[in-house]
This record gives sequence, structure tokens and C-alpha cells, in this order.
Amino acid sequence: MNPQVESFHDPATGTFSHLVYDHDGGHAAIIDPVMDFEPASARIAYDSARRLLDAAHAHSLAVEWILETHAHADHMSAAAWLREQTGAKVAIGRGITGVQARFKEIFNLEPDFPVDGRQFDRLFADGDEFRIGTLDARVIATPGHTEDSITYVVGDAAFVGDTLFAPDTGTARADFPGGDAATLYRSLRRLLDLPAYTRLYLCHDYPPAGRDATPATTVAEERASNVHLAGDVDEDAYVHLRTNRDASLPVPKLLLPALQVNIRGGALPPAEGNGVRYLRIPLDRLGAA
Repeated sequence: MNPQVESFHDPATGTFSHLVYDHDGGHAAIIDPVMDFEPASARIAYDSARRLLDAAHAHSLAVEWILETHAHADHMSAAAWLREQTGAKVAIGRGITGVQARFKEIFNLEPDFPVDGRQFDRLFADGDEFRIGTLDARVIATPGHTEDSITYVVGDAAFVGDTLFAPDTGTARADFPGGDAATLYRSLRRLLDLPAYTRLYLCHDYPPAGRDATPATTVAEERASNVHLAGDVDEDAYVHLRTNRDASLPVPKLLLPALQVNIRGGALPPAEGNGVRYLRIPLDRLGAA
């Protein structure tokens, strides 16, 4: 069976979240949900995530999974809130343990902060299989952008996270802590080896003027015209291109708040003695001097 997919765009972060399901009255997964965050006031809300829930209710779906493609650096995840609303299991790639250890040190988190992934219900490894109702799903490890990046393949659809963008935009950056351009190239080749008709659902789109944001492309389209990969670009050429491009990119605006939440499976940091939750801002740790 091939899945039904509804995609939801969050214009504040340029993020696409996806509702994936087998049939009306059946079972669903939510992929890469967004917590609303207003940086100036540090106010949070769950309007974006509620749209996904409303769609699930409209189709009479039981949400079984909240699936993260990686620990995002450009938006805060609503996974923990959705787990409370639905009872669904939250899953991410097994590489999250390395991301947790890395950012525990950067944020100087409490000594007992666990870095074994226990904040999530399931840690997926390359080749793992699972089900969404009557749908068969499998996992492809696609590290490079981050060490925990994975792709979920469900029938003729693949949910690629930040690894791959629309053909006129290219591919993910690889300069975050734990990222690597050569590793990313090999992951991209795995995706382009999928059948040409495979629908590739994106986590982000940054369209040029004159084009609306698009939630999906296909393997055939990416093979033919991706600006970073078309023409059988080899690994050395790609690494050179990616490294030079990354050197010009700014640090994502929400990276510091996002990672503190996302390594916790979308949960907020624990409240301090005054009952208030705080996010930390480490000075002079990221980006150029």
C-alpha cells in the first residue's frame, strides 16, 4: 500500500510537517511537527501542531507515531505535546545519542541529563522496519547534515528531513557540530538510488521569487535537475561545493533554543526553583568570530 499524505507549512520557520496515514478511519504518523515560538517574548504555542491533530481527527485517524527525521536546528519540536494529546510513540534516529552528548557539553546541562536517547520511545537504526496501521515502513540512515538524520520510506513516499531540498535549492548544509559533507554525499546517493517515481517529502523549502513553497518532489526530478547533484557530480566535487557554500551561511536563528528542546524529544527544560523554565544562551561557542 502507498500512504495518504497531507502536508502543512509553517511559514515562520519554513518547515513542512506531514500527516501520513493508511486510510480514513485507520492509523497515522505525524512527521516533524513544529512548536510555535516567538523569540522576542519567548512565548510558545501549539497552533501549528494542532492543525495536524485537527486533520487526523477529520479523517478519524489514530495517531500511532510522532516521527522526527533529526534533531532540528531551525524549529522547536512539538513531539512531546503531541505525545500527551495522542499517546503516540516518539521516534528518532539512533544517532541522537551523539547529538545529545555534544550539546550537553555546549549548553553545560545538568550532570544527570541522560545522553542515551531515553527521552524518545524508539531509536531507529538503518534498515529498521515498523508499521503505521496497514502500511509497511522502513528506515534509511542518512547522516551528514546531522549524525542522527534518517529517512522514513513508506510505500512510494520517503520523508527525507533536511537531507535533500527541492531541485532548485539543492541539499542540506553539513557544517553543524557532527555534520560532514562527504557523509552527506553518500546519504544523498542512497536517496537517489530509490525508484524514480518515489515521492520525496521535504522538511523545508526555501523557494526563489516566483515559486511557492513545495512539500514534495520526486527522485526523478532530483536526479535530473538538483543544482548540487545533477550530472553525476562526484564526491570530491560535491564536498568542495558544499564546504564553500556552508562557509557563507549564517547560524540558524533558532539553533540555540531549538536544540535544547529537540534533544529532549520536544520537551521543555525542567522548571527551576521559581517555577519558570529557562533556555540557555552560550556565548562565543557557535559561528565565526
